Amino acid sequence: MAIRMQAGLLPRGAPAQGAGHGPCGRALPSAQGFTLIDLLIAVAIVAILTAVAIPMYQSSLMSSRRTDAKTALLDLASREERYLTLNPTGYTNSAANLSYATAFPVALFSGSTQDYQLSVVNATPTSYQLQAVPQGNQANDTCGTYTLDNLGNQLNIYPAGNAPAVIASCW
Repeated sequence: MAIRMQAGLLPRGAPAQGAGHGPCGRALPSAQGFTLIDLLIAVAIVAILTAVAIPMYQSSLMSSRRTDAKTALLDLASREERYLTLNPTGYTNSAANLSYATAFPVALFSGSTQDYQLSVVNATPTSYQLQAVPQGNQANDTCGTYTLDNLGNQLNIYPAGNAPAVIASCW
């Protein structure tokens, strides 16, 4: 027993033709993909995240290299003090006397990039002054040159050639 349908009338729940269904009532595959607007929005989001992340990453690298320079200066100071205990005549300007393989300035590297040069600026029998001078990209750092003396004074010189001063948050 066949039921005849009048044009435009469908049984309840039957799919209509032309609404994503074929002539037999089967669903046609829907179009999938991204529109140009979707793609542009995604690219804009990535660009904004990159614009924020890269400077933060570079700042973190500079901070890490500053820590390396400070640690190297403190190590150099301890070598000077050890030298003085073994040689009571005074401090030394000689890198060899402080167990360095090369003469001053001694290069401080991170990977293949030189970041600082360490040196004894002035050593007398009763005092010394040490420096870590930034090199390469590190020269753009706001902390500038680190200095340390036998009294434990920790100062910075920035920009190069200015009088030493304490720069907040550098040491």
